[in-house]
Amino acid sequence: MINPLIETSYDKVIATIESCNTKEQLTGAKKMLNNFKSLYGTVGFPKAYSYSLDKILNDKYIQLTCQL
Repeated sequence: MINPLIETSYDKVIATIESCNTKEQLTGAKKMLNNFKSLYGTVGFPKAYSYSLDKILNDKYIQLTCQL
């Protein structure tokens, strides 16, 4: 069973990434994602979370690039 704190933080990272409207905001979201990985990597969070967040960040970057 996954710790509810990890799930809450995971959801917040996703919400932050999805709310980005500029590349500068996305840079801040990437820092948040890296902090999430650093913090929860030591307690062994599922790697699927990491891959999922990387994909969401990449998709958002592509979306913003196509809009500009």
